[in-house]
Amino acid sequence: MAAELLIPVIFIIVIFILSGLKQIMEYERGLKFTLGRYSGDMTPGLNIVIPIFQSYERVDIRVKTVDVPKQDCITKDNVSVNVDAVTYYYVYDVKKSILDVEDFYYAISQLSQTTMRDVVGEVTLDELLANRDAISQKIKKIIDAGSDQWGIKVERVELKHVELPSGMQRMMAREAEAEREKRGIIIKSEGEVTAAQNLAKASATLAKAPGAMQLRNLQTINDISGDASTKFIFFPMEFGEAIKKFK
Repeated sequence: MAAELLIPVIFIIVIFILSGLKQIMEYERGLKFTLGRYSGDMTPGLNIVIPIFQSYERVDIRVKTVDVPKQDCITKDNVSVNVDAVTYYYVYDVKKSILDVEDFYYAISQLSQTTMRDVVGEVTLDELLANRDAISQKIKKIIDAGSDQWGIKVERVELKHVELPSGMQRMMAREAEAEREKRGIIIKSEGEVTAAQNLAKASATLAKAPGAMQLRNLQTINDISGDASTKFIFFPMEFGEAIKKFK
């Protein structure tokens, strides 16, 4: 009779012990609570948690991301823009992340949103578009300082997209087009100045060399004689010089 009772008791004890075995992965850490009070850390591998009397919480310590949704921000020069970003962070102190904040994921998300709005409001639109890396670094520094009390380390923050009002986009497009036209006019005028200088040098050279202008005329005649539909009258330079002598 005693043997028959012993087997179920042993079976229950084995089940009780096995139910208390908890596996923690290499990328996780855990906290153990005894009767609701913190009683120790749980490292990767098998850990024993006494059922009924003990419980545990596990935390993933890998780098995670928080997508910061589009926020309607007002820049320093009163331009309304929609900005979204992504925050990269990881838990470095599991005890703080469990005991000091109810939901650290939600907390870091809200902190990222409010910080991004505040920082964007401190810069002008031109600064926002031209110095996105510096602004991202400033946002990251503020979030990292605020989340340190939760045992969270912020690796970096990236601004993904800055959406401008449609009117502002059209104005910037017209400004860019005007800038391209201005550069085109400047380049064309510089080319005309260079061409005029070269023509002046060539003219001076031809004037100094006897017969050089006549050779140039012959080259011009050769160039235009290829078109059968073109008719021209050629007066040699000697003809003009002869006329001058009679005057």
